[in-house]
Amino acid sequence: MINEAIKSFSKQFIYKPKVENQEKLKKFSGFIVVGMGGSNLATGLVKIWKPQLNITIHQNYGLPVEPKEDLRDSLIILSSYSGSTEEVIDAFQSAGEEGLARAVISTGGELLDLAKKEEIAYIQIPDTGIEPRLAIGFSFKALLKIMGEEKSLDEVNQLPESFNPASYKEAGRSLAEKLEGSIPVVYSSARNGALAYVWKVSFNEGGKIPCFYNVLPELNHNEMTSFDVTKSTSALSEKFHFIFLRDDNDTPRILKRMEVLERLYRDRGFRIKTIELEGESVLHKIFSSVILVNWAAYYTALQYNVEPEQVPMVEEFKKLIK
Repeated sequence: MINEAIKSFSKQFIYKPKVENQEKLKKFSGFIVVGMGGSNLATGLVKIWKPQLNITIHQNYGLPVEPKEDLRDSLIILSSYSGSTEEVIDAFQSAGEEGLARAVISTGGELLDLAKKEEIAYIQIPDTGIEPRLAIGFSFKALLKIMGEEKSLDEVNQLPESFNPASYKEAGRSLAEKLEGSIPVVYSSARNGALAYVWKVSFNEGGKIPCFYNVLPELNHNEMTSFDVTKSTSALSEKFHFIFLRDDNDTPRILKRMEVLERLYRDRGFRIKTIELEGESVLHKIFSSVILVNWAAYYTALQYNVEPEQVPMVEEFKKLIK
């Protein structure tokens, strides 16, 4: 099923989200998006594409620690694909107790029931049986809709005409083969950090392997020193395979840092793979990269003979904390 979900990903851009109880919404100075895991991946991608939007990502119980006036001027968007995420439900209740404006994005579950009961704005996204991380297109469009970004939605609606997920399949397979037996470490600019995080999550959930990420320039001040290997530490680093997400739209200083860091790592014997973010637009770059890593994670799972879609350890954990 995951194979077909990736192949048909562009169909998510045809989806037309509808806001119920839209009359409850007004103009807001900012947005606080509460969500965990795959349910909040799209938010970071929206921030890459539309950095001028005032968006705060909250991945925790309750609400972010901000001045009360800022919270009152913001729309609290509760995003849970399943509708049963306890951190998001807790934030929903906290925002309600504070009398803050709320909106919900979900396929169903308790969260959607609460939204209907309290008559707040909500979008019910399609439940196609796929995992949240594979439903980024639905979530992306729902976020733009609930934020009132109609012109942005028009641009997203054009993607199916120029975006073919199947065309990235072989590149994803090839990348998985190169990474076999190693632990990916994904690097990007801080601007594209949310995209690097999608790569990490995709390999963690889809490939069922460890994967880590970091961003430049911050990692040049700390993390890279851990890979200045000596005989006594070389065994700790030999499993890592570094993936650089290179974007021509990054500033020249960041591109130079990436180039120099790659050279330093190669000189120390590390395996490096540079992925050029390519596409007709920033939007196209984002989603071509998302699809590439989903294919790579899928073939990684097949290489290790593990199930590429479900996340049984997450479900086991949820049961144990109840």
